[in-house]
Amino acid sequence: MAIVNSVNLGDVFDVEAAGDRLALIDCRDWDTPREYTHRELDDAANACARGLLARGYQPGERIMVLSANRAEFYIAYMGILRAGMIAVPISYKFPTETIFFILTDADIRLIICDDVQRQRLQTDLPMVCFDDDGEAGFQALLDPGSFEIFRPSDADVAMVLYTSGSTGRPKGVPLTHFGHLWALRMRTEKGGPYDHHRVLIAAPLYHMNALCVGLFTFAAKATVVLLPEFTPETYMAAIPRFQSTWITSVPTMLAMCFADPKLAAKTDLSSVSIVRMGSAPVSPKLWERVTGAFPDANIVIGYGTTESGPVAYGPRLGEAPPPLSVGWKIEGADTKLIDAEGLEADEGELWHRCPANMPGYLNLPQKTAEVLTEDGWYKTGDVFRCDEGGAYYFVGRVDDMFNCGGENIYPGEVEKVLLAHPDIEDACVVPIADEIKGFKPVAFVVPRAGTTIEADAVKQHALDNAPAFQHPRQVEIMDALPLAGPGKVDRNGLAARAREKWQGAPQTETG
Repeated sequence: MAIVNSVNLGDVFDVEAAGDRLALIDCRDWDTPREYTHRELDDAANACARGLLARGYQPGERIMVLSANRAEFYIAYMGILRAGMIAVPISYKFPTETIFFILTDADIRLIICDDVQRQRLQTDLPMVCFDDDGEAGFQALLDPGSFEIFRPSDADVAMVLYTSGSTGRPKGVPLTHFGHLWALRMRTEKGGPYDHHRVLIAAPLYHMNALCVGLFTFAAKATVVLLPEFTPETYMAAIPRFQSTWITSVPTMLAMCFADPKLAAKTDLSSVSIVRMGSAPVSPKLWERVTGAFPDANIVIGYGTTESGPVAYGPRLGEAPPPLSVGWKIEGADTKLIDAEGLEADEGELWHRCPANMPGYLNLPQKTAEVLTEDGWYKTGDVFRCDEGGAYYFVGRVDDMFNCGGENIYPGEVEKVLLAHPDIEDACVVPIADEIKGFKPVAFVVPRAGTTIEADAVKQHALDNAPAFQHPRQVEIMDALPLAGPGKVDRNGLAARAREKWQGAPQTETG
């Protein structure tokens, strides 16, 4: 069924129009990738739905998917939804303790996983393994045949995604069929056609970024090139090998690809016509590198949240957003910026209201009340500014902002200044407490490959190019910044490191 007529988020294939077209290249076996047509994936999703019902699982029950990227992940996800059950894809990088918390929090009835995760979990819950050829395997679950897809109400939940939990236990985010079909239509029905594209996906499928891009690609009758996980070498190699025309990534992933000039120089990138980055800020330095590497490509910074979907801002038809902008308001999505006084302004916290908004966090009514207003606005915690032309730019996180001697500092603004230095490859700025100033910025910096930089030079660069109160009072040079979640810097971990290392240390004050 075509996406235009679908009511179930697991039903995105237009088999009549694109059944025999290539839908997916699964690169789990790099030497011999496996290919699937749209019809084959559609049939497999039906077989999964039939198998789940045959084993007694009921609509509304929650089923966990726990695996690295592979074709079966998509098949299981869509099969669960088609049967009217709720998919709970979660990070296989979560600690085991966190996974067991989610098993209870989400009331999981079945775990579908790969063998690595099966060996890791000791549980009485039933498990189906992608890598098992026997009765406990995924192939044994499949029951080929036609299937009447479950027709959900507008309020029926399709999936529960869990936040990374960097500040505590992760929060479950229920998302509806209706809301995310709306988001999917907003993306597929603007511009196009897209059916000639090969879309490279290396971000994990448990994350909104990769999951939604894959559904978009299938709905657009195009082809997904799926890597099991991200490494700079395989990501770059996959572009010329599979003639990828559309690449999508968390910005950190592309930054890692271009950190080694030799890797980029030896890679033929000419097939790429669309570059989409999202889920984290894009630095001016990375923007310059990406535009230089893909001079003829349409380069877009996407914005979305797990709680309110992947659609808030975007390009206008025939008009690219200004550099480093996420674009303009999308029709059908309400947004407003709220300043510290609670008034609408040109800079402030983004409030977002659209059909893709979550109904509320799972089992967390108090937290839900903190972020969802009675009239449906979701308070994102992200600070944006709007320019005179109506284009929006990410500034920072409300939670990350701190006050230094009466001046508000957004770490992202200081990081942009540091990254403008030619010998700085990456940077993270965090606060430490100060008896006089309240808080002071400190920085962790990664030098560009083949160069060195001293801490004093980092401080002086900040003093020369930004207000004095923003300059980092302490600097640690690192080989790489630690990551938390899909391609995001572990800001909380670095803040803890800074407190342990520098809290209370004497500091030379300038400004």
